[in-house]
Amino acid sequence: MKRFFAPSGPLRGTLRAPGDKSLSHRAALLGAMSADPVRVTGYLDAADTRSSLNAVRACGALVEEGGEPGSLTIRGPGLRNAIPADIDVGNAGTLMRLLPAWLAGQPGGAWTFDGDESIRRRPVDRVAAPLRAMGARIDAREDRFAPFTVHGGPLRGTEYELPVASAQVKSCVLLAGLLAEGTTTVVEPEPSRDHTERLLARAGVQISRAGGRISVTCQDELELGALHVPGDPSSAAFHIAAAVLVRGSRIVIADMNANWTRTGFIRIAERMGAVVIGDLEPVRMGEIPTEEPVCELDVAAGPLVGTVVEAGEVPLAIDELPLVALLGCFAEGETVVRGAAELRVKETDRIATVVDGLRGLGADIEATPDGFVVRGDGGLRGGTIASHGDHRLAMLGAVAGLASREGVEVDGMEAADVSYPGFERDLATLTA
Repeated sequence: MKRFFAPSGPLRGTLRAPGDKSLSHRAALLGAMSADPVRVTGYLDAADTRSSLNAVRACGALVEEGGEPGSLTIRGPGLRNAIPADIDVGNAGTLMRLLPAWLAGQPGGAWTFDGDESIRRRPVDRVAAPLRAMGARIDAREDRFAPFTVHGGPLRGTEYELPVASAQVKSCVLLAGLLAEGTTTVVEPEPSRDHTERLLARAGVQISRAGGRISVTCQDELELGALHVPGDPSSAAFHIAAAVLVRGSRIVIADMNANWTRTGFIRIAERMGAVVIGDLEPVRMGEIPTEEPVCELDVAAGPLVGTVVEAGEVPLAIDELPLVALLGCFAEGETVVRGAAELRVKETDRIATVVDGLRGLGADIEATPDGFVVRGDGGLRGGTIASHGDHRLAMLGAVAGLASREGVEVDGMEAADVSYPGFERDLATLTA
């Protein structure tokens, strides 16, 4: 599906971004693992998160949807009673990497995972390796790709040092630790999204964090209780970028997740000159909170300057780094992103697709092995960009069109439905 996004006048208005995708995935999984029914509000209704609901249903959970949009009740089989099943993860990489952790510690069952063409290209060895170190048996295509089968069995606690900061791998090891004998510890080189830790603390799990070491112990049951999913800062980031780039814009993002591990892009944008006002959570490295903070964000356009994003910032802005490249096209000087090799194993090789896509719109940008360099030259001409089936690349093209001189045609705009089915509608309300 092709869509053309013409150069826009100032963006104005207030919107709520769709429910946080990362938190929605985890709500489905932890809800199914809980001893009592879990009431969820604000759950994201998108292709990826529907895959999570279907997956926990296959494992024995009852999911009741009704009432307000995003409201549902999950009645799970509990921590140790998942039903053997074939799991279709669709395009959901988070689901593919987290769900095996719950199932690997349940003796006697087997679960086969598969997904779409994109999922079959995304490596699973990064979670298979620590799970195998805990005693799990995982049979994967070429030992690292879907389809793969998880054979449940007894697990033992371990200490696993992440080679690269990754919230998905960290979460997988911690969730497996709930069913493993003894204590399980993850050591991360840099902070990454901490939704799993907060949910586990909320559910009564013995979990601790000291510096970069996060530990859990074996649990008998989880008691998560009711849970609200606030708006997704990664989805809001596209509207934020549009308001920053289009002269005269001023918008408000309501009910947005202000978790400090999710707002790295906003801090980078502020450093580049964006005008952003909101009560974002400060850095918290000690005790693990049980709630997700929420804020209202006021965003306005402003002149931009280039910046350097170092490896330590990457895990906290990993999904928004393509937008950093876009901002760099309109900024004075060079914008450099380093230490982001993780982008090469997302839905697409996001370094290659972002660089090629923006270059086709007139950007002065080049790829590096672990990032990119953008030389700002006053903006973008416009043209055509292909999404390659990547939801974030599709939305990037739309925002680029609003800020460009001639407009941008996005080939494959339907990819946005993976995380943000109402993206075009919401964007239109701000540009009307």
